[in-house]
Formats: sequence, structure tokens, C-alpha cells
Amino acid sequence: MKSLLLLFILLSTSSIYSKPPNILWITAEDMSPVLGCYGEPDAKTPHIDALAKQSVRYTNAFASAPVCSPSRSCLIQGTYPTTLGTQQMRSGFPLPTYMKGFPALLRMQGYYSTNNVKTDYNSGNYQEIIKSSWDENSDSAHWQNREEENKPFFSVFNLMTSHQSRSMVWPHERFEKEIQSKLSTDQIHNPAKVTIPPYYPDTPIVRKTVARFHDCVSAMDKEVGDILKQLEKDGLSENTIVFFFSDHGSGMPRHKRALLDSGMHVPLLIRFPEKWKKYAPCKPGSTTDRMVAFVDFAPTVLSLSRSPIPDYMQGKPFLGPDEVKPRTHAFGHRDRVDEVRDLARSVRSKKYLYIRNYMPHLGYNQPTAWPDLGEIRHEFYRLADPKKMTPPQWHFAGPTRSVEELYDCDKDPQNLQNLSGSTSHKKVLDRLRRELNNHLKESRDLGFLPEYEAWKLFENSSGWELANSGKVDLQIISKAAEQVAQAKEKSLLVNLKSRNASVRYWGAIGLNAYQKEISNEAKKALRTALGDSSPSVRIEAANALILHGEVEDALAQLIKELKHQNLIVVTHAARTIELLGNKAIKAAEAMKECLIRAHEIRPPELSPVIVLPGDQDMAMFVGFSCQAFLNKIKQK
Repeated sequence: MKSLLLLFILLSTSSIYSKPPNILWITAEDMSPVLGCYGEPDAKTPHIDALAKQSVRYTNAFASAPVCSPSRSCLIQGTYPTTLGTQQMRSGFPLPTYMKGFPALLRMQGYYSTNNVKTDYNSGNYQEIIKSSWDENSDSAHWQNREEENKPFFSVFNLMTSHQSRSMVWPHERFEKEIQSKLSTDQIHNPAKVTIPPYYPDTPIVRKTVARFHDCVSAMDKEVGDILKQLEKDGLSENTIVFFFSDHGSGMPRHKRALLDSGMHVPLLIRFPEKWKKYAPCKPGSTTDRMVAFVDFAPTVLSLSRSPIPDYMQGKPFLGPDEVKPRTHAFGHRDRVDEVRDLARSVRSKKYLYIRNYMPHLGYNQPTAWPDLGEIRHEFYRLADPKKMTPPQWHFAGPTRSVEELYDCDKDPQNLQNLSGSTSHKKVLDRLRRELNNHLKESRDLGFLPEYEAWKLFENSSGWELANSGKVDLQIISKAAEQVAQAKEKSLLVNLKSRNASVRYWGAIGLNAYQKEISNEAKKALRTALGDSSPSVRIEAANALILHGEVEDALAQLIKELKHQNLIVVTHAARTIELLGNKAIKAAEAMKECLIRAHEIRPPELSPVIVLPGDQDMAMFVGFSCQAFLNKIKQK
């Protein structure tokens, strides 16, 4: 009898301690580490600061991209978006069916998995990912809704209160009604007293917007407090590991959409209850400078839950029984965001940030419809003059970027001084350049493929499968991209005449970005390229010709592309015409027709925040460019 009782006790004890932890993710939208616990002087964040005293605070946590959709793809798959083909915002390309999202693996281990409420996983089969990942996915999703009280849960709460829409884009009256009204008088920030970073002009509008952003953070802080209070009330705090972080940097100008630390560095607090303190890297209230990246989050949660980690995950767990040695570098990418076309890559060590801009002829502050609803953006346009701005302000507002950027983040945390031309930093530059190039090769970065060419290639194969097949020579394409704003005309012409459509595309962009007068031979080659089999090449060739003074035939080609069946092509053509402005004024009627087509596919009253990957989102981006162009020429 005694032996049976002892066996029962042992089994019961074993059962108690074998139960995996609950895991709670609280994600604040669009927020850099601007919290009291990170030393922000203007922060009024008592609940998050209290959480920090109970947590480990990470000082080197980085997003994979400075915008939400690619970051979310990375978080849920534990794989680089550039390897999956999900690096373009709302790309709509499918993933392999076995990539169901890591919460699906938790569910297989007996977890109740909830998401409240944002998804935006940036793939064509995102609905399947949602279905497999979440027991509940809605604005009422909650751990409380699980039928079995003792069932472990993984719950995500995405807090939109700090999102760019609230902090910058909404009309100020709506912000006052829906956000500021929730704050007490002492929680509201005085525009006259907020700290203005040196890369912002100090004007009343800028101050008003910075104060508004901090108000949003304060309101978000209250929501964090409510969630944690409910966790405590439900008696679950002692078995729940809590993560608090953001999806990328703040929604303010020069933050969101930029590979600078202001766009990529995120807060990360992790609270370990006493029962699970063995997994904590240090004591509650301590900090760690361990470098972590978004690609590591999925395998880390799987490790903490004692779930198998799939081989396809490129990230490595930084906590739990499967913890590996700390990474030395975090990698970032910037690709198309909404209608704005771009390509840049970054690598961050603990001390240095290196950025490689492959389209340096396009500046940081490109016009973009959604953020341009915020009045602070128009302050930058109004003051965009090197005589009216300091060098750090002009770095963001100017029409071009450096090919390479290098920052000492210890001495220069705001990334104000580009050291890429410094002879004393040449070894650092060379090392980080090699580190980035090795990563591009090892991760099989698909971002150098023009989006239309990628679409053709992905018709019969997912980006992941294609990247791993070796069937596409990604190295020759990235080498062509490296020559933009670097190579002489002769080399660019060689690229323009390549048998590879993607290489020809980068050859055309190279001539587009060429600062000197191009030769008659180059103009002839570009005119020939107007009849290229690839619409991506045709559009960039037309753009180059117009920029170099040959308008008529080139503009006619761009107008023709506006009628293309594939909206990826139309988006490219419309954006090109938008940036050409008055040089393309004869395209006005065609852009009006294109706008009508876009609105028929996606009604303009539908909020941009609503995710509908594929033609509907592409139609929205087409509409952005068409409307912006028509507004611009009307004003002229």
C-alpha cells in the first residue's frame, strides 16, 4: 500500500513538473525602445517599467525588417523572409505547405494557441497559416477561452495603440478622441518639452507629432498593464513566461522603413516566473547584451515548450533546453514597402551597423501615400534643402543615399555619422561587408530578383523551394545589383545585354542611376530594351531614357505597361511615372484610367491596414501612385 502511495506521489509530482510553461507575447506595434526602462526621458510607461523590474531586459534585440509584414513572416516561420520570397511587403507568394507557422507545432504539443488579432504573414497562403496556427484568431481571442483550464497556452496580443496610424497618420481630432482621451492630464506630453532628435527639424509640427507619439506609447502602456493584471487575477503568472517586444522601430519618419537602428532596434523584456527561472540568462531586473534577432523567436518558443524544432528554421533558440551560443550578427532587409521600391541590406554587430544600399539614387524620404497623410512628413518636404537642414536631417530628407553606411553604435547610437569613408574604419567596413555578402549567399537571398521575374519563377515552385534548388544563379544577379552607382557605363551595358532578365534589369537601373551623361551607344541599347521580353527591364529602360532626355517613346512604353494584366507590373510602372512627375505629364489620362481600374479591384474606402495579399493589395499600391501623380501635376 505504501509503495502504491509513493508511486502515486511520484507520478503526480512528475506530471506537475513536466507540464510546459504558458507563453504570452505582448507585441507593441511600431515602437523603438522609447520606454522608461530603456532610459527614454520623455517616457511615461509605469506598467512596462514595472514589468522590466521583474524581467530580463535585452539591449540588443533586432527586427528582420523595418516594416510589419516581412517581420511577421520571419517571426512565425523562424526563417528569413528573403529566403522565403516574403521580403516584399504584402507579396502574396506562397510558402511550402509544411510551413504552417510555429504555433501549429505548439498545438501539436497540446497548447491552446490564440492571436489577438493582427496576422499579416505576407504570403499567398496566409489563410492556411492562420488556420493551422491558431485555435482562436480574433479581437476577442484570449487564453481564458480554452475549454480545459489546465491546458498550456500560447497567447499573442498585438497592441495597435502605438501604430503609425495612431501616432502620425490619423487626423489629430481622431487621435484626441480615441487615444489621448484615455490619458490623464499628467500623462499627456507637452510639445514644448519633448526631446527632438537631431535628425528632425525643430518646428511646432514636429514637436506636436513627437508628443503625440509619446502619448500613444503611454496609452499602450496602460493596455500592457491590463493584460498583466488579468494574467495575475487568473492565477497564471507563476506558470507563464511573458515576452514584451515590438514588431520594428517606431512609426515616425526615419524610423519605420529604415535599416537604421531607429527602424530595427526593438525593446525586448522577458519575465520568467520562479518555476522557470532556470531558463533565465540572469536575475529579474537585470540586463543582457546578448544579441537576438526575430528569426530566433520561433525556435526559442519551441525550445521553451520542449517542442521539436524543424530543420527548415534558420533561427536558433536563445533560451530553453535547446539554447545555442549567442549570435554575433543580426541581419536586416529593406525591399518594396507599399508602392515604394527599394533594396537594401544590413548587418549589425554589438558595436557597428553596416548598410548596403543597392538603389542609392533613391533617398530615404521617398514620397509614400500612407505615411504622407501625416503632417510631419510634409515638414520634411517643405524644409528639404541642404541650406535649411543640418547634415543628419539632410541625410534622411535628401534625394539620394550613400552606397554604403557604417555607424559606431556605441559612440553614435542615433546613427548620425557615416564612417564608411573613414580610413581608420576600413578593416571594420571590410569585415562587415564580407559578413553581409556571406549571409546573402548562405541564406540564398531572393530579393535581387525583380518582383515580376520572381512571380514567374514562383508559379511552379515556392520561393523557399526555388532558393534551395540551385536552379537560379542568384550570385550573378546580386553582382549586377552591386554595380549600381559603382560601375562604369561599359559594365552596365554588358549587364543590359545579358541573357539573364534579372541581370538586364539591374543593368537598366544602373543606367537609370548613372550621374553622368550616357553615350549614344547606351541610349541605343536602352531603346532596344524597350522591347525586352521582361516588363521589369522595359520599365527601367524607359525610366533611364526619360531621365537622360529621351521622353516620347519611353513614356509611351510606360503608358502601355499601365495596362498590363499583372498588377505587379502595373505597380512598377505607376510608381515610375509618379516619381518622374512633370517629365511624364503626358501620362495623365492613362494614370486616371489606371486609377479607376485600381479602385474597381480594391475600393479606396477600404482601410490600408486591412490585409488582402495579391491583386487587391497591389491595386491599392497602384492607386497610391496614380493619385499621388495626379495630385502633383494638378498642383503644378
